[in-house]
Amino acid sequence: MGSSWNSYSWILGCRFLDLGLPGPGPVPWPPLPSSFCFLGLPCLTEVPTSWSLLSFRKRRSPFLSCQSVRIWKRAITATLRPYLNAVRATLQAALCLENFSSQVVERHNKPEVEVRSSKELLLQPVIISRNEKEKVLIEGSINSVRVSIAVKQADEIEKILCHKFMRFMMMRAENFFILRRKPVEGYDISFLITNFHTEQMYKHKLVDFVIHFMEEIDKEISEMKLSVNARARIVAEEFLKNF
Repeated sequence: MGSSWNSYSWILGCRFLDLGLPGPGPVPWPPLPSSFCFLGLPCLTEVPTSWSLLSFRKRRSPFLSCQSVRIWKRAITATLRPYLNAVRATLQAALCLENFSSQVVERHNKPEVEVRSSKELLLQPVIISRNEKEKVLIEGSINSVRVSIAVKQADEIEKILCHKFMRFMMMRAENFFILRRKPVEGYDISFLITNFHTEQMYKHKLVDFVIHFMEEIDKEISEMKLSVNARARIVAEEFLKNF
């Protein structure tokens, strides 16, 4: 029994991450093998037996222990931090902007990363990818930087929630100053930072805003998903009471 539960525990752990459960609780049955590589790191596909992911607490079904929750939260942080550090370093290097008028139209000052009228003013785009579903595209130019973010969407519910949440924000783009009303194709949301933004605001605060957004967006979508599932469960229970 020990070996079978040891092999089963890391499946539960990956599925636990996929569901975004906030704390200890019942584990859904059966686990889905499709979530094995949730973190995108092969080193996490095997969990040491000392991790003790399961505790029964006189229950028939396995129950996630507090220790397992803390372990997986540390695992998420350990994989997310290098990704965010790479984005931060790239943004800090790309945000060396200066005022530059158009070389094509007189008395025009447009973001060159959007206009793309002069190739010599554009930098090589950089893509920083955590996995197939999470990545950041940073496009630089002499007077502007465009940052496009692809958010993890594990299933159809997360796709719908992500689309609605991003649309809600982009309809209020003027309140965020650097937010574009339409994302770059293939990404969920885009930010446009010009030299005027860096002149009026602190550059490190702009970088902190983008990094903080990337840290919080996954948590927001997971919380909304849990709320939707909870409401759906209550509705189903009330409906089935009539039968």
